[in-house]
Amino acid sequence: MKTIRIYLGLLLTLLLVASCSDYLDVRPKETIPDTNPIFDKTSAEQAVRAMYNKFYYGAASYTDNGTSSGGSPSFEAIGYLSGGNVKWTGSQSQIGEFEKHRVNAENSTVSSTWTNIYRVVNLANNVLAKVPLITGDPTLTDALRDQYLGEAYFVRAIAYFDLARVWGGVPIITKPTEVATDNIGIGRGSVEEAYAQVLSDLEAAEPLLPETTDRYRATRKTVWALRARYHLYQREWALAEGYADKLIADEANYKLVGPYNSFFFPATVRGSVESVFEIFFNGTTEINNHFSSWQIQANGGTRQWAPSDEIVELLNDPTIGGNRNTLIAKDGSGNWYNNLYYRKPGSDPAFVIRIAELYLIRAEARAEQDKLVDAVKDLDAVRIRAGLAGSTATTQEEILDAIDLERRVEFAFEHHRWFDLVRTDRAADVLSITDKGRYVMPIPAAERLVDKTLDQYAPYN
Repeated sequence: MKTIRIYLGLLLTLLLVASCSDYLDVRPKETIPDTNPIFDKTSAEQAVRAMYNKFYYGAASYTDNGTSSGGSPSFEAIGYLSGGNVKWTGSQSQIGEFEKHRVNAENSTVSSTWTNIYRVVNLANNVLAKVPLITGDPTLTDALRDQYLGEAYFVRAIAYFDLARVWGGVPIITKPTEVATDNIGIGRGSVEEAYAQVLSDLEAAEPLLPETTDRYRATRKTVWALRARYHLYQREWALAEGYADKLIADEANYKLVGPYNSFFFPATVRGSVESVFEIFFNGTTEINNHFSSWQIQANGGTRQWAPSDEIVELLNDPTIGGNRNTLIAKDGSGNWYNNLYYRKPGSDPAFVIRIAELYLIRAEARAEQDKLVDAVKDLDAVRIRAGLAGSTATTQEEILDAIDLERRVEFAFEHHRWFDLVRTDRAADVLSITDKGRYVMPIPAAERLVDKTLDQYAPYN
């Protein structure tokens, strides 16, 4: 298939064929046809599923014949390799730029991440624009219509949340892209505008979604979880605490499971009560390439991503890692590798939000509000699950440092570390980054060639 480059990578992967039977062929297309492909309950449901198929940002990509071929987890690579928990053992110099924190605008991983996230935005925009127009299908009830719209708002919210985390200010696009030139001239908004869009979408999603438990699709509870993360990033401590509490209080549906590896081992485990939101891969038509990137050759992988010496030391320290040392293993040559992703040929879920994160969000929010005893209780819940004793931290500074360390080890291979260092302004000290402009990735050079209004700027300077 001839590739046609479209501004912002919006190659309109959303259901660009007329028949329902071809609806999940989400290959790139140049434009959306005049005839509306979302025309009844079935096509609306398929549109929503297609939106999830592209989420999590290229972890499962599609070939020209419409089958999933796997894909380089580019968004994850930015988080992993920038934060110090992971080292790159491959030969591609552009990947090594993240470890050095000197990423060029020509970097292909940055470009593919930008493209893939904006594809997801466009998928959500199509659902939001076209599902309200469906008439004449009695099977599309008001409740179901609201659910589809709520899911699209949620997916767009998390997409813009990640765009803001990676680039700071970005173009805000809330309508489907019809032709290549639709979005030229919008320009790059501020970080504040990006996060405002996140909040707006979450507020729109919440009343539309049912208050049910679903670990693979958005519900009102999933919105609450993302709002807890959002308010943590905004340093709105009371709100972060309140939304985290909603999930933690729901003990029948969300709780820490022990020992630590119970939420991902054995391979039959999926969607445990530990998980708030995860992405499903079946290993046949939907492939998560984390397995290949992390595992050693003897297990069928390439081990291009490996645990850093620092995280290996922390995980193997019985006073810090506890039973989380099961995250790593060593081959016969003494090479450490990640054991979180191990299912052949790529059916490992991508963990987007776990209940452990909500505990540590609430712990941090409470510590920032001087609720130190309660903060330590939340911190200890995560530590005890890992087989550790309670924390000895007592002052606010000690508790916040302990929470930071706990997040680093608890989510060692879930790409939180880099974003945690940026949001807490620790990246300068921990990673010796003297130029805060490097807290964000550059706008891809190819995008700026198309639209001169996309300025390169450093929002954290």
